Amino acid sequence: MENALERLASGSRVAVIRLRSLGDCVLTTPALAILKQGRPDLQVSVVVEDRFAAVFEENPDIQAILPPTVKSLARWRPDLCVNLHGGTRSMLLTAGSAARMRAGFAHFRGAGIYNLRIPTAQEILGVKRKVHTAEHLASAMFFLGAAVQTIPRAKLFASRRKPQSSPYAVIHAVASSPDKTWAPEKFLVVARHLRDQGLESFFIAGPGEDLSAFKEFQCLIGAPLSETKSLLQSASLFVGNDSGPAHMAAAFGVPVVVLYGSSDPVVWAPWQVESRIFTAPDSISRIEASQVMEAADELRVRR
Repeated sequence: MENALERLASGSRVAVIRLRSLGDCVLTTPALAILKQGRPDLQVSVVVEDRFAAVFEENPDIQAILPPTVKSLARWRPDLCVNLHGGTRSMLLTAGSAARMRAGFAHFRGAGIYNLRIPTAQEILGVKRKVHTAEHLASAMFFLGAAVQTIPRAKLFASRRKPQSSPYAVIHAVASSPDKTWAPEKFLVVARHLRDQGLESFFIAGPGEDLSAFKEFQCLIGAPLSETKSLLQSASLFVGNDSGPAHMAAAFGVPVVVLYGSSDPVVWAPWQVESRIFTAPDSISRIEASQVMEAADELRVRR
């Protein structure tokens, strides 16, 4: 392990680069909590694209949210820059930060720009198994000198939504690719079942995504991320494909039922929350609506 954190003067500035995506941003928050717990005096910023900046808003572990430009990093003047993204753009941002200490995983492209090269999470954690994304990101903080500990649940903060007249579920029925997307008609069966059980459903989707199949229910399309956070925070249940909103719901402690096709639940499972997972790598269509309804009912009873 490195002693980088010990080498930082009191009140030093740290920039953490986390450009995308939504799920990755959410799962970065446990690492930030570990960093801040280890050195509460540090001033921590997150470098992130505007569309995901709301993930980090109001988080007490973060003192600044910066746009992904060399100019913004130069103004922040970090003593330590930690690249958790690994792409070409984040590499250039790290180089342009002019930080005295520059950290990135050793397998990242352009590893020569890092004077703190982070080994694999397996090496840091002393395991040989596949690791979860939250473990991978948190391991960087352990390497830099934070105390090795149980990795906490992700953190999100949102304004309280005006109370609904009845409890509700949030359903995310879209995904980034067809092999990760459960059939709309099966989501409808689940939503109708929940309604029969006294739980209304909100269907959510990003800008330009189609929710016309679910018009008998309330739909929220292309809402600001801050509004989606508020909706999820007060939900009684989340049901959906493997996606960023699933990790958002988990961060609020909402019980989740998540369906996996080609993505790996070992790496992308909901982190530190009551959940039920169904996976069918060969075809997500093999997951039956009856399985999801049973899981949703079980989670509601437990809650």
